[in-house]
Amino acid sequence: MAEVGETAESLAEKVGVDPKTAGRWLTPGRIPQPRHRTAVADLLGRDVGELWPDVLRRRELEWFRPWADVEREATSLRSFEAAVLPGLLQTEAYARAVLGSGPLGGDEIDGHVAARLKRQAAVFDRPKPPLTVFVVDEAALRRGDPEIMHPQLDHLVEMAQRPFVMVHVLPLHAGLHPGQAGAFVIASLDDRPDVAYLDDQAAGRMTSDVAALWRTWDTVRSVALPRDLSIAHLRAREWLT
Repeated sequence: MAEVGETAESLAEKVGVDPKTAGRWLTPGRIPQPRHRTAVADLLGRDVGELWPDVLRRRELEWFRPWADVEREATSLRSFEAAVLPGLLQTEAYARAVLGSGPLGGDEIDGHVAARLKRQAAVFDRPKPPLTVFVVDEAALRRGDPEIMHPQLDHLVEMAQRPFVMVHVLPLHAGLHPGQAGAFVIASLDDRPDVAYLDDQAAGRMTSDVAALWRTWDTVRSVALPRDLSIAHLRAREWLT
């Protein structure tokens, strides 16, 4: 900051944050939110990793890292979510709200949000992204503050129009279905059998026993709305005011 003639106050004004927030960035271990890091790094003429080396470290929980590696190598991912939106489709604000609803502290939340956004880039920004198919129960679309959900649903619409991304809404009028037993993702890889990831209250787990999950997937996918009607439903969002 001294080299380029900046202060916490001048950075705050240029980045658009409170000066106290910019002042906290000077404290070791305090890292700006992802949307501010790039702006600060550009103003200072440095790389993000040079200013905050911890950003480049893997922030996923240790038990989650094997699945994150699978995501990066998968040729296709099929995801079902009933309660919240899939991590790969979450905006930063939505991810922060979801993670903040649990026992994590502020700095921990920052790290996990950064890790989630990095996962998204690893899947969607590769030269040949995998086919990703998401079935999301409508109940998940209705849960959240409207100020967060409107931009989040806009993001879903944008993602759903990518060639390799398909988002299907499972409407409430479909009634009970086997996916209500819990969220899961099935990954297909070129050189290995299919593998799946399942969430629970304590930690997620991976399994190669995917036959039952394929049956559940076929069911929830069959009762979900087609791609075009799902996008129209996300755009209409009558339940949000």
